[in-house]
Amino acid sequence: MKTILRNATLAAAILGGAGMAAASSIPGMHGHDHTGITVPDMKQAVDFFTDVVGCKKAMSFGPFADDKGTFMQDLLGVDPKAVIEEITMVRCGYGSNIELFKYTAPDQKDLQARNSDIGGFHIAFYVDDVAAAKAYLDAKGVKTRLGPLPVKEGPAAGQTILYFQAPWGLQLEAISYPTGMAYEKGAETVLWSPKNPEK
Repeated sequence: MKTILRNATLAAAILGGAGMAAASSIPGMHGHDHTGITVPDMKQAVDFFTDVVGCKKAMSFGPFADDKGTFMQDLLGVDPKAVIEEITMVRCGYGSNIELFKYTAPDQKDLQARNSDIGGFHIAFYVDDVAAAKAYLDAKGVKTRLGPLPVKEGPAAGQTILYFQAPWGLQLEAISYPTGMAYEKGAETVLWSPKNPEK
């Protein structure tokens, strides 16, 4: 019991408070820098993000591997024999960057995660007009889902959304809220938006 109390007191002292309160943010945190995605084919992914979505390629680097030790496992939590064949960074308008990985690994899985799966995710791009985005995506042969869907009730009222899919199954979304969303009236915290990059 004394050891637990001593450690608790030390933790409180390190965190700068008398109790067990934790820091409210990562020290020096400014915002979302990038989202990393592992893709099955780097050329296909870069072509999709640049030629279809409209992002711009910034750089590529790699490969990375450690055939003798556990560097890959220790740094990234992957199989020690995993290889990152290539990393490509793309910039997407006024939003954050996307980091594309081409991995090979002995235990590699093709998850094809849906939005409802634990660990599933999607990337949303702000557009001026979701209907125009759908027409464009349809013309490019990109799989789109139901929509454009205007949200008319609740805190997100003002949004229009459309989900679409990359050729390898990655879930994406086009979203627009040109006059804002209902929650913004009186909100203490308003979400960052790429339509107003200076805010």
